[in-house]
Amino acid sequence: MREIAFREALREALQEEMRRDERVFLMGEEVAEYNGAYKVSQGMLEEFGEKRIIDTPISELGFTGVGVGAAQNGLRPVIEFMTWNFANLALDQILNTASKMLAMSGGQVGCPIVFRGPNGSAGQLGAQHSTAYESMYANIPGLKVISVSNPYDAKGLLKSAIRDDDPIIFMESEVMYGDKGEVPEEEYLIPIGKAKVVREGTDVTMVSFNKMMKVALGAADELAKENISAEVIDLRTIRPLDWQTILDSVKKTNRLVVVEEQWPFASISSEIAYRVQKEGFDYLDAPVRRITALDAPMHYAPNLVAAYLPDIPRTVSLIKEVMYLKK
Repeated sequence: MREIAFREALREALQEEMRRDERVFLMGEEVAEYNGAYKVSQGMLEEFGEKRIIDTPISELGFTGVGVGAAQNGLRPVIEFMTWNFANLALDQILNTASKMLAMSGGQVGCPIVFRGPNGSAGQLGAQHSTAYESMYANIPGLKVISVSNPYDAKGLLKSAIRDDDPIIFMESEVMYGDKGEVPEEEYLIPIGKAKVVREGTDVTMVSFNKMMKVALGAADELAKENISAEVIDLRTIRPLDWQTILDSVKKTNRLVVVEEQWPFASISSEIAYRVQKEGFDYLDAPVRRITALDAPMHYAPNLVAAYLPDIPRTVSLIKEVMYLKK
């Protein structure tokens, strides 16, 4: 094992898959000459050339359409969005073409493509650059949605995504590109659709994903100081969702809290709460609870940013509520 940054793990995944399969190419704004807006593609233009590392105009709808067409004709594009907030402009290609083509063609035309880039808030970027999109894309049949929290998962799941025959939504975070973590020297893949229990516990289950995993794990550390044992699950894949890992944990702890950066209405936690009460009701000793972003745009002022996002103190307080302890 060696310790590398999040952006390096993504770069290694891209490099390994491009060396393995000449059909794979990367396309997006500033991915080539500038080495990537977040330096994920640093040095890749020199290795693979301008036909496989392709700079695009600032036209998400245009270059996404080119990528979707290439995928339908036998190539395996990786489309980088500078942020998923900008992918709104390309939603027609993702929703109306990439996700539906296999069904509309009676299984004759697939779309093996990966759409990737940073998702959600990244500090004081204002309301139009701070939306988390997992729940929106997870609501589209035909797409697989991956949202990663660390370098190990980022590399293994990106490699699996590039090899997958379905269109993949791959979500990262601007504030985690410099985070470091251990990654094996040897090649490895992580299966799509499998959550991971990153911390075992007995008193309460916490489910999270992407950068909110830092909040969940931080809350678990604080709870441990008061002898409260929290089990923490990283979903990793949002669709398909690994229900069994969540249910198995709830059967053990009898309590569930979801920590996510989504708006609360029709969110990932909404779906999890429904499924757990449907299939695990008899195991619950308290209502399923959640902590989400506020039901509003995230504004620029730092005090409003702090109020908007889930944090460790509020998560700890919520855990104590489901355990019927004093706050």
